[in-house]
Amino acid sequence: MKYLRILSCATRLLSLLAASATLADTPQAIPEVTPMTLDVVASYDQVRPQADFIKRVVKVPMRDGVKLYTVIVMRKGTANGPILLSRTPYDAKESTSRAKSQSITEILPAMDAEFVEDNYIRVYQDIRGLHNSEGEFVMTRPIIGPLNPTKIDESTDAYDTIDWLVKNIPESNGKVGVVGSSYLGFTTLMAEINPHPALKAAVPQSPMVDTWIGDDSFHNGAFRNPGMDYTVEQSTGKAEGAGLAVGVGDDYTRYLEAGSSGDYARKWGIDAYPFMQKVMQNPAYTTFWSLQAVDKWMATRPLTVPTMLVVGQWDQEDSYGAPAVYKVLKPKDKNNELVSLVIGPWRHSGVNHYGYDLGALTLTGDTSDEFRVKYMKPFFDHYLKGAPDPHTPHVLTYATGINLWEQSPRWPMGKLVPLYLGERYTASFTAPAGSGHDDYVSDPSKPVPFIPRPINMTDATQWKPWLVRDQRFVSDRPDVLVYQTTMLDKPVHIMGAPQVDLFAATSGTDSDWVVKLVDVYPNTSPEPADQGSKPGMAGFELPIGIEIFRGRYVHALDRAEALTSGKVEEYKFGLPNVDHVFLPGHKIMIQVQSSLFPLYDRNPQTYVENIFNARAEDYKAVTESVYHGAAAASAVLLPVVP
Repeated sequence: MKYLRILSCATRLLSLLAASATLADTPQAIPEVTPMTLDVVASYDQVRPQADFIKRVVKVPMRDGVKLYTVIVMRKGTANGPILLSRTPYDAKESTSRAKSQSITEILPAMDAEFVEDNYIRVYQDIRGLHNSEGEFVMTRPIIGPLNPTKIDESTDAYDTIDWLVKNIPESNGKVGVVGSSYLGFTTLMAEINPHPALKAAVPQSPMVDTWIGDDSFHNGAFRNPGMDYTVEQSTGKAEGAGLAVGVGDDYTRYLEAGSSGDYARKWGIDAYPFMQKVMQNPAYTTFWSLQAVDKWMATRPLTVPTMLVVGQWDQEDSYGAPAVYKVLKPKDKNNELVSLVIGPWRHSGVNHYGYDLGALTLTGDTSDEFRVKYMKPFFDHYLKGAPDPHTPHVLTYATGINLWEQSPRWPMGKLVPLYLGERYTASFTAPAGSGHDDYVSDPSKPVPFIPRPINMTDATQWKPWLVRDQRFVSDRPDVLVYQTTMLDKPVHIMGAPQVDLFAATSGTDSDWVVKLVDVYPNTSPEPADQGSKPGMAGFELPIGIEIFRGRYVHALDRAEALTSGKVEEYKFGLPNVDHVFLPGHKIMIQVQSSLFPLYDRNPQTYVENIFNARAEDYKAVTESVYHGAAAASAVLLPVVP
């Protein structure tokens, strides 16, 4: 009887299991519909059961009670994985939804593929006040201190976020790295100030560091007009701005007809934005800006987090920040193991995308992917996964001209050698025997365009590669001085930031000075396209570095003053950091002009207290004079290596 009871129970159990299986395989009954059945479903989960990933959306609490929207993504089966965090103003939800797919490498940005395929947990978070996060937004919020009397900043938010993540992601190994470019480069650096103990490595890419000296808002006092569109986009609601409804046309004409950049802002209502007022009310490098410079913040604090600083050689937005931070951090790296610098052949944020080419330049393969696979991921693997020491180069740069990665013990590597401007528009490494000056008329009603017209600065195909645009479109203008060497008989290799030493005078009382360092290609032709060649670059004038300086700040960056008409002044400023080889058969060219429009606002060339408020009658044509030889030997100092 005992065995019969057992058999009877087993039979009933099998029957129940069979019935359950049948139910599971049978579509569930759906209520009958009518033509008036409501056609609304509350939500649809795009992550289906067949997805190869797990996605969690959480609200992470900060110390002041504000909750920040955070998306956590990992491949199914991840265990004991490191966390790679990016804190963004550009929508964490969209950042983790690149494509509508069930594949983790398709929903995330391209740069994440190598990481999530190797057990990393990827986290994106909206910074406070933007998109789906709570709180109030302040553009590049200053650190707690003289400019920020509160008890929170991006550093504390990063600390609180990391603290929550390591305690609430059971699949993690408790180690965190931070990475990001541009604004995300800023938040990456901020995470390193008073860092959480779990923060083990950081890769700030093209970080916003000093927006007056050389990053987003100004360059050496000259205002960057595209910042107005950015202000509207980022500071409307919770970063819901769609930009300005200006219609089609040429930005050159649009800005020119508006008058000053202040007039443009007032015409389109941008002056109502607090950040625009911060810019317009503070045109000089006072403590309003200098106390916000991130390199100055980091200079006063110990370096404890291994840091790989990355920038593109032709970064059209934030070329200044990474080398500036490297300069202040390197002296703290006593054992030469905590900080490294990378300069790649990329545009802004190009490190995270595809690096096959840039404009007319063709590179040797996907340089961005090559860097991420060979250098960036091994760097993170070492500190976050305990992988062997990859011996990250102290400095890694891509030598354009010869298309090779180079490792160096320090930066800069080159010794400054002056390339002098000379008579008859020559340039030479030998100081000119005589002295003199060359003149041109700078007319603010006909400013020099920064790219060929028509100009649309919101068009990525124009904006992203503009720093490698062939300069022949302006080199024959009468308001652009052109000096060049004879044909080189041996290579000239530069590694560092070329330095401008310009002696110049104006017949006005204010002036801008734009200097370009250019590689002039020889007039040679490739095989035809039907043989697989790329478009030829015969005679191409490739910019290696372009920078502007606003004359009123020649004596003090924090105090504007009128220039004395006809007085020769010495203007010293740096061009972007580069690793470039001028090849034999090429020439080195220096161009000098007084406008770069509409990228930068026009200088009226008549001194006014605030250029944002310049009137139409203040804009006057003037004669500009560039001096060479003797005591006024204008030159660009090139960081030449043997």
